[in-house]
Amino acid sequence: MAKLQLSLKARALRYLSAREHSRLELGRKLARYAQEGDDIESLLDTLQAAKYLSEERFSESLINRRAGRFGNSRILSELKSHGIDPTAIDGVQSSLADESARAMEVWQRKFGHPPMDANERAKQMRFLMQRGFSQGTIRQVLREAERRGD
Repeated sequence: MAKLQLSLKARALRYLSAREHSRLELGRKLARYAQEGDDIESLLDTLQAAKYLSEERFSESLINRRAGRFGNSRILSELKSHGIDPTAIDGVQSSLADESARAMEVWQRKFGHPPMDANERAKQMRFLMQRGFSQGTIRQVLREAERRGD
């Protein structure tokens, strides 16, 4: 039996029902299935007008998914890579305010004890840097851990 072909709109709604997507990301996914004569941009415009596709919701969703594990710079660069408007990214930065508390939680889950020597300190710093936390935040977390004697 022949496999039923989904229309681009049905495919887009299926993707959006699973999770929020950016316009750029959804356009890339739909481009794989576009036939000659299909207009992906007009479909994306229609989805945005109907409020099925929203940059604000996508940004909030990505922040909620990533904030527990990553720092501000990594989250913001991921938003940029998804084609989110730079002015919208500026508005999102306020919701990413307390990076140090998140960094402390990530550090606690991974290490849970202050570094014993310079090599271990460097390892812990590299780990937090790879997660996108700022240098100042990393120094603050390690200073606090050493002070508390975790």
